[in-house]
Amino acid sequence: MRAVVGLGNPGPEYALTRHNLGFWVADRLRLKGRWRRAFYPWGELFLQGDSLILKPLTYMNRSGEAVRELLSLYPMEPSDLLLVHDDVDLPVGTVRLRERGGDGGHLGVRSVLRVLGTEDVPRIKIGIGPRPRGESLADYVLSRPPEEELRRLLEAVAFAAEIAECFLERGYRGAMDRYSRGTASRQGV
Repeated sequence: MRAVVGLGNPGPEYALTRHNLGFWVADRLRLKGRWRRAFYPWGELFLQGDSLILKPLTYMNRSGEAVRELLSLYPMEPSDLLLVHDDVDLPVGTVRLRERGGDGGHLGVRSVLRVLGTEDVPRIKIGIGPRPRGESLADYVLSRPPEEELRRLLEAVAFAAEIAECFLERGYRGAMDRYSRGTASRQGV
């Protein structure tokens, strides 16, 4: 069993913001196949065979709580989870697949890693940076991207959903073998 965890904030006011790219990927991924939906106070869960997609409803900074609840229902190892999130340190539209790492200042990732007690959690990072000089990080990530940026982000989301689908089928190694030689990094993917 494997799960893709798209990080984001619930609610229409956040739906189209940069910080919700994890939700965008989860939504794109669930368009493929026949997913059964289950709703919990802590998250929206989509199930298909041995594959799961989680959209936490705990708000970004408490994403780990939703992951804890998921693992209480479906015990998995951290390596069976794939976090998908925005990354302000990567150029807009860059997609990176990583096997492990720190939180990079991302509070949603920090919450998940704290709950799991390890940094050995695969993730897909989608670049949204750099933020404009003088703009607060919170204002930047919680704002809607302009049209020219949105096109690149939608291409990155489509590519990230392909990688996530491969992860669900073949695990991290299978996704890495298919999408990269050494590092799965794509400028504009």
